[in-house]
Amino acid sequence: MTDIVSIDGNERIELREYTEKAYLDYSMYVILDRALPHIGDGLKPVQRRIVYAMSELGLKASAKYKKSARTVGDVIGKFHPHGDSASYEAMVLMAQPFSYRYTLVDGQGNWGSPDDPKSFAAMRYTESRLTKYAEVLLEELGQGTVDWVPNFDGTLEEPNVLPARVPNVLLNGTTGIAVGMATDIPPHNLREVVNACIHMLDNPNATVTELCQHILGPDMPTEAEIISPREDIIKMYETGRGSIRMRAVWQKDEDTGDIIITALPHQVSGAKILEQIAAQMQAKKLPMVADLRDESDHENPTRLVIIPRSNRVDLEQIMQHLFATTELERTYRVNMNMIGIDGKPSVKPLNKIISEWLSFRTVTTRRRLQYRLEKVEERLLRLAALMIVFLNVDEVIRIIREEEDPKTELMSRFNLIEMQAEYILETKLRQLARLEEMKIRAEQADLEKERDQLQGILASAVKLKNLIRKELLQVAVEFGDNRRSPIVERAEAQAISETEMISADPITVVISDKGWIRAAKGHEIDGATLSYKAGDSLKFSIHGKSNQSVILLDSTGRSYAIPAHNLPSARGQGEPLTGKINPPSGATFEGALMGADDQRVLVSSDAGYGFVAKLEDLASKNKAGKTLLTLPEGAQVLPPEIISDATKALLAAVSNDGRLLVFPVTELPELAKGKGNKIMNIPSARLIAREEYLVAVKVINPNQVLTLYSGKRHITLKTGDLEHYLGERGRRGNKLPRGFQKVDAVEVNDK
Repeated sequence: MTDIVSIDGNERIELREYTEKAYLDYSMYVILDRALPHIGDGLKPVQRRIVYAMSELGLKASAKYKKSARTVGDVIGKFHPHGDSASYEAMVLMAQPFSYRYTLVDGQGNWGSPDDPKSFAAMRYTESRLTKYAEVLLEELGQGTVDWVPNFDGTLEEPNVLPARVPNVLLNGTTGIAVGMATDIPPHNLREVVNACIHMLDNPNATVTELCQHILGPDMPTEAEIISPREDIIKMYETGRGSIRMRAVWQKDEDTGDIIITALPHQVSGAKILEQIAAQMQAKKLPMVADLRDESDHENPTRLVIIPRSNRVDLEQIMQHLFATTELERTYRVNMNMIGIDGKPSVKPLNKIISEWLSFRTVTTRRRLQYRLEKVEERLLRLAALMIVFLNVDEVIRIIREEEDPKTELMSRFNLIEMQAEYILETKLRQLARLEEMKIRAEQADLEKERDQLQGILASAVKLKNLIRKELLQVAVEFGDNRRSPIVERAEAQAISETEMISADPITVVISDKGWIRAAKGHEIDGATLSYKAGDSLKFSIHGKSNQSVILLDSTGRSYAIPAHNLPSARGQGEPLTGKINPPSGATFEGALMGADDQRVLVSSDAGYGFVAKLEDLASKNKAGKTLLTLPEGAQVLPPEIISDATKALLAAVSNDGRLLVFPVTELPELAKGKGNKIMNIPSARLIAREEYLVAVKVINPNQVLTLYSGKRHITLKTGDLEHYLGERGRRGNKLPRGFQKVDAVEVNDK
C-alpha cells in the first residue's frame, strides 16, 4: 500500500513508489490501449478508431473518396490524441494489398509499393474510403451489439470493440511491440477460417489438429510458398508460438534459359533482393551469374530475371544458394498474443482463439437480436395505440379536446402505457385515413412474425448457432477467395561453399624467399623467369587449381591455408604473405603444397620423426595457422612430400653422415597432428649439437629413382639398388658408398 504523507497541504509520495506505479500504469496502457489487438475484431485501438471515424464521416465503399488528411484529423481530434504521422501510417497499412490480406481502407493515390511500403504520399495528397470488407466489422455497430466508452476527453463515445462477423484477428493478423510482450499474428484465408469456425460450432471440444484440417496454415498476401513442415505448423498453432518460413517462387524461361522470380516472400523488396545478389556478384561469390534485371511492371508486379553465365549452369543449385543467403527465403516469427474477451493479454492456441471468438460472436449476435426484439415490440405497441385511435377516433378526439390531462385520461380509458399515450398525442391526422388501417395491420402481421422468430432464436441455442453458421457462410461467399500462399514441402536450402563456386582452372603459385605470393594461369609458367623485387628470388613454385588452397608449413611446425582464387596475378610482383596470415616472428616457410583434401602428405622433422597426414588436416581457417608438427629440441622442419600411392611408395631417409634407410610408407601412422613416429634413429645429444640429423626424407614411387648429391659427385639409386638399404623403421640405416659421407642434396626423378 502506498503511504501518502501530507506536508504543508501538499501530498508527498516516495519517488521509488511513484516511478514504479507510473511505469506500471504506462505498461498497462501500452499493452491494452496501443499495441495488442482485441480478439473480437482483431484491431488495435488506432485501427479501430480509424475505421470508426471513417464510418462516421460516411466514407462507405459506395461513397466518394475523401482526403486522408480529413480522416486523420477526425481520428486524432476526436478519438486518438497522438501523432498524425503515426495514425496515417496505420491507415496506410490497412490500405496496402501487399501488407493486408483483406484491406479495410480503399486508397486513391500513391499508397506505397511492395519495393518500398513507406514510399506513400503525404496524407494531403491521398484520398480514401472504406472497403466493402470493412462492412463486416461495422454493419452491426448501431444495433446494441457492443459497449460504448467515452473518448479521451469525455465529449464523445466510441465503441469498445467492433462487432466483427468473422474472426478478423486471424484473417489480417497484426504485429505490435508492447512493454514486456509483443504480438506477431500472421494473416489467414477467410474460407479456411470460416470452415474452422463452423467445425468448432459443431464440435466445441475440437483439437488444433482437427482445426488444421480446415486451416492449412497462414495465408500471406503474396503468392510465395510457405515451406514450413506441417508438424511445425500444427505445433505453432498448439502453442501459439513458432515461426513460418516462406520461399520465393521461380521458374526457368524455356526460351532464354534465365531464372524468372515471380513471387517474393511477404514484405520482401525486389530491389533489396537484387542488391543482395549484386553484392555477391561483386564479391565474386556468384561466378555462375552473368547479369540481373528487374522486369516488374503493372501486369507482372514481381518479375526478377537472373541470367546464368551459360546454359550448363545448374539453376536449381543457384536458387538453393540464393534461398540460403538472401531474403528470397525468409522466416517470420509467430506469437499469437492478443487481448481476450476477459480483457487480459495472453498467447492463445488456435482452438482457444476460435472458441473465444465464437463466444464473443454469440454474445454479439444475442445482443443484436435482443435489441431488434425490443425495437419490434416497441413498434408493435405503437401500432396497437394507432389501432385504438383508428377504432375510437371520436372518443380520442373528445378526450384531447375536453380533458385537462389528455395523456392520463387516454392511459386510463384505453389501458395504455405512457409511451403509447405520447405516441397517440403526436400522431398526425393523415394517419387516420382509411388506407392506413390496411398498412397498420400488414405491418403488425410482419412484425409479429419477426417477433416470434426472434424469440424462437433467443430461446434456442441450436437456432442461435445455426444463425451464426449461416452468417459466417454468407461472409465467406461474399468475401472469400482462394489461398494465395501455397503450402509446399521443400528441402532445406544449402549455400554453395566458396570453393564449389570457383572454377577449377589450372594455376601455378609462386612464393619468393622474402615471402611474397602470386598466381599465374596454367602449369607452363617457370617461376624462375618471373621478375622479383631487388634481393628477392624464387623459393617455391607449385601447381594446383584455382578452387584449391595453398598449404604452407613454417619452420615452427605450424601450417596455414590461403585460398588460391584470392591470390594476386603473376603479372605483378604479388603480395606479402604476412597480409594474409600471421606466422610467429622469425619463422620461415619450409614447404608449400596444393591438391585435393584427401591427398596424403608426408610430414617430418630432421630429428628423424614423421607421420602421414591428409591435406585437409594441414588447412587452417585461422590466420595464425594451426600447430601441425611437434619438434623435438634442436630439430628443424623438413619440406613436406606428396604421396601419390601410399600402398606402393617407399620412404627414403638420408642423414648428414651418409646413412640411408628405406622402408614402405605404410609403416608410418596417419595422424592429424603431432610429433609422429621414429623414421631413423638419431641420438638426441648428437641432434642437439647438430652433429647428426636427417638431410632429407623422400617418397619414391615404383617408377622413380633416387639421386644423391655430394659436392660435384652424384649417385642414382634404382629400385634394385635401394634393396641394400631396406630396413625396419626406426633403424640407423646403411652407409652410403665412399664419397657420400656428406650428402648435400637429394632428388627423386622419373626413370
